[in-house]
Amino acid sequence: MTEHGPFDETSRARLVPELLVRSLAASLRFWCGLIGFRVAYDRPAERFAYLDFDGAQVMLEEIETGARHWITGPLERPLGRGINFQIAVPQTAPILERLARAQWPLFMAVEEKWYRVGANDVGVRQFLVQDPDGYLLRCAEALGHRPA
Repeated sequence: MTEHGPFDETSRARLVPELLVRSLAASLRFWCGLIGFRVAYDRPAERFAYLDFDGAQVMLEEIETGARHWITGPLERPLGRGINFQIAVPQTAPILERLARAQWPLFMAVEEKWYRVGANDVGVRQFLVQDPDGYLLRCAEALGHRPA
């Protein structure tokens, strides 16, 4: 399910969200097994994993009583209200197939959407899904550019 690979400090993204999760094992089954991330490195004793999917990176840390966390309010599901994490993926179809096999519900069905960027439109095939704690992920496959 998870696979460690070569990873060094130069591979680290400049902005990496760290998400508190209720069960690291359940989160890894979702993020790695269904979405396609891999464990770049982990610290099992701290219930922490740093994940990578072709440069998209996220840190997961299990919520522990007494552990050092920067918590600004109650941790009620769904966690991460008001945010979605857009993940550029090479193809949405394999992820959608894994989610369907696992009978994991989509938050928003797959759609083709074009967004204005300067003088062009940028197209994506995208869908939204919630992880086990309610964090919202938007998987987006590039469809190219066209004049606006």
